[in-house]
Amino acid sequence: MSKTPLLDRVNTPEDLRRLPEQDLRQLADELRIETIDAVSVTGGHLGAGLGVVELTVALHWVFDTPRDRLIWDVGHQAYPHKILTGRRDRIRTLRQPGGLSGFTRRSESEYDPFGAAHSSTSISAGLGMAVARDLEGGDNNVVAVIGDGAMSAGMAYEAMNNAGARNERLIVILNDNDMSIAPPTGALSAYLARVTSSGTYLYMRDFAKQLARRLPKSWERRAARMEEYTRHLWQGGAWFEELGFYYVGPIDGHDFNHLLPVLKNVRDTKQGPILVHVVTKKGKGYGPAEASDDKYHGVAKFNVVTGAQVKPKPNAPSYTRVFADSLIAEARKDKKIVAITAAMPDGTGLDLFGKEFPDRTFDVGIAEQHAVTFAAGLATEGLKPFAAIYSTFLQRAYDQVVHDVAIQRLPVRFAIDRAGLVGADGATHAGSFDMAYLGCLPDMVIMAAADEAELTHMVATAAAIDDRPSALRYPRGEGRGVEIPAEGRAIEIGKGRIVREGTAVALLSIGTRLADCLAAADQLATFGLSATVADARFMKPLDTDLVRRLATNHEVLITVEEGSVGGFGSHVLQYLAHAGLLDRGLKVRPMVLPDVFIDHDKPERMYELAGLGSAGIVAQVLTALGRDALKPEASRA
Repeated sequence: MSKTPLLDRVNTPEDLRRLPEQDLRQLADELRIETIDAVSVTGGHLGAGLGVVELTVALHWVFDTPRDRLIWDVGHQAYPHKILTGRRDRIRTLRQPGGLSGFTRRSESEYDPFGAAHSSTSISAGLGMAVARDLEGGDNNVVAVIGDGAMSAGMAYEAMNNAGARNERLIVILNDNDMSIAPPTGALSAYLARVTSSGTYLYMRDFAKQLARRLPKSWERRAARMEEYTRHLWQGGAWFEELGFYYVGPIDGHDFNHLLPVLKNVRDTKQGPILVHVVTKKGKGYGPAEASDDKYHGVAKFNVVTGAQVKPKPNAPSYTRVFADSLIAEARKDKKIVAITAAMPDGTGLDLFGKEFPDRTFDVGIAEQHAVTFAAGLATEGLKPFAAIYSTFLQRAYDQVVHDVAIQRLPVRFAIDRAGLVGADGATHAGSFDMAYLGCLPDMVIMAAADEAELTHMVATAAAIDDRPSALRYPRGEGRGVEIPAEGRAIEIGKGRIVREGTAVALLSIGTRLADCLAAADQLATFGLSATVADARFMKPLDTDLVRRLATNHEVLITVEEGSVGGFGSHVLQYLAHAGLLDRGLKVRPMVLPDVFIDHDKPERMYELAGLGSAGIVAQVLTALGRDALKPEASRA
């Protein structure tokens, strides 16, 4: 084995494929060290990437990427892939402003054939690529790597069912890093995987099937059952075979002696589709990550030697923690309250709820559609379900929200975490659209908390709503540091509040932009403009009395929200137009997120770029009044 560094010689997979097989172990070790070092600087997803270092090297060594398509499901295990595909010189810009995405992205590299940040899409996308290849007369391979919980989503099985029915040539690598469907059994397992993935075995298997078809039907069925039974006696995978996939494995995903022969065999066969079951260990090769794979799934910057993560001490509790504590407090009073999460107990705070109420907490896996309809079923029997789902993930269950909850007017309570812009995860995880896609549904109550105290009261409000569905939204990150009440109280449905009285300008906020509205009001005062600041609290039902009062008594009305066009501001304009309040010369300006996908950055910087910071609000007011944004001193002169 070469003792000189190898990674410095590998800028692309083409360079990698020039290495002899005996050098791959050293390259993998160097790649693992580079991944750990890079993520210690930037933070990001660590454990899943460390678990697929050998698999990444093997795939790029065996397959002719990018001609052969390699799709990483979710993408958070793709950091080693990025290092090997011409992005090593930028890997320490990962998730930083202007830097590499934390997920695969088509615009970033030709080696990323499909962008992914939500799970369980790889097999569907891969099947599409395989069908397109065949329609165009191509002969390249398509490989989808799926795992890290993504196989708990129904979409993966829908795709496999379709692929199996079509008998398309497609390779699926099941990266089994959580549990083993069928435990590997060392050398025997590896030998069986090599044999059953070989061209000779597949030829003989096909020959046997053809022969069986010439026998009477009863004998054909017996022969087929015997072939499957014999193989499944030694292996797992019956479920995948039933979906039409040829199953190979399980094999050790960290042993090149196991990986390479199997990958070569499935590359060279024209049979399909094939599923290769690879067992890996999350956090492999880094002690702290192996010992605590949950805490090292996603990490802040950390000390490589000790593994200690560098997390700044928060000035206030996170909104997620406030939600969890508030829900626990309500559940202590009401045994009908139950909580549902879709594979995000830590991220939504329901891990805390689950510790106190394990029998009333349900983690359904990466299955948002099921989570919503499951919550609807609970509601039909008189329970009070809170479905805690990130805004961007709730998008995956929109039909269920409409058909299974809204139309039936079932009191499911949607706790929408990560509302608004989220920072380093970027556009794929931004909660930009929930007010628009929920606001069009009849009888839906929609609330947005301005601070921690309001969130506490809104949890109590949602618990009290028992005649229709409701949603309360709140952002990622820490709160404003306001005093949190010991107990939440239900807010009158559809009623906002005046936070500061003024005369010339009205700033009507929903959600946590309220703080920026207050700061903008202070700045407007230096221009001689007195501003009223109001917190709408509710998007639906809209506080029309409050909106009428603001529209009647002010020259300018600005609505401010952490969401896309079609949300709160659109509802305010709809009311103003039909009430005839736009005919009196009122200047109305809805402020929403711009009509673009905003790249990853620090949240405060993202809001500044979106024009939703205090400076942007001031500029909008001055523009509406036809005044230049002069310095305050010049304005008063």
